[in-house]
Amino acid sequence: MGKDGILLETGTNEIEIMEFTIDDNLFGINVAKVREIMMSAEVKPMPHVHPAVEGIFKPRDIVITVVDLPKYLSNQECEKKPSDLFIVTNFNQMYVAFRVQKVVGISRISWRDIQKPDNTISGGADGVTTGIAQCGDDLVSILDFERIVAEIAPETGIQMSEVEALGTRDRNENPIWVAEDSILLTQMIRNALVRAGYDNVSMFPNGAELWEALERLEGEPNLEDHVALIITDLEMPQMDGHRLTKLIKSSERFRKIPVVIFSSLITEEMRRKGKEVGADEQLSKPEIGHLIGILDTLLEKRGIARERENGK
Repeated sequence: MGKDGILLETGTNEIEIMEFTIDDNLFGINVAKVREIMMSAEVKPMPHVHPAVEGIFKPRDIVITVVDLPKYLSNQECEKKPSDLFIVTNFNQMYVAFRVQKVVGISRISWRDIQKPDNTISGGADGVTTGIAQCGDDLVSILDFERIVAEIAPETGIQMSEVEALGTRDRNENPIWVAEDSILLTQMIRNALVRAGYDNVSMFPNGAELWEALERLEGEPNLEDHVALIITDLEMPQMDGHRLTKLIKSSERFRKIPVVIFSSLITEEMRRKGKEVGADEQLSKPEIGHLIGILDTLLEKRGIARERENGK
């Protein structure tokens, strides 16, 4: 089962959630991450891997890692049945298949119908529930698949070594605002930006809270003293990155603020959508070194533009 033809209008703050079950519990994944649903197949075990990694299989011309999601979530062996399915995903520029027991269907909802779980549910920085979605009469736990893969294979996540390789850098007080819902990635992105010299970083757990903070600056005469550049994820409860970018770039007051989309979902289709809503740059996680270079360039251009506006 492919997902071709499932497209959303850009910037409407909607998401399509694929619902699936594990031990009769409902979980969800953003359809934008899904490439294919397949019947489970024979998997070749691999040595010295995370306990939740079943191994690899090659459905066609790509070797794909298979993660036993029931085992990952329960920390114990679960019966594998012929009726199990593989959800083949593509994000962070890689393919990973997740074993699940049943795919229920797809729901199109607003990001406003997804609530951020509190720490008693999410487990804080160690949790893998990134949101609770109301899909019809059901509550669906949206899993943080980036967090799961980062735990299983840390080398696929944000690497501080990329920032260290930039060497000693001048400190920079330009105020950078970041919208990112993952607690783990929030910490990693902040640490990387500060290590790269950007000392004035403000983090927001979703696009809605960042937009509300922007609106409070509506009457400020020197907007750039409060926010010089915005970095946004795409998948976030309440308001996604495309909607946030569209609001900023449609505003006479805020449209000159550079917006960088930094997401695991950057594909050609997503680049087109980002361009439609006016994003200045788009790049894929976990390219943190590239992100720093983009910030340097955009802020330098913005500084030159401000000097011209002021007649200097």
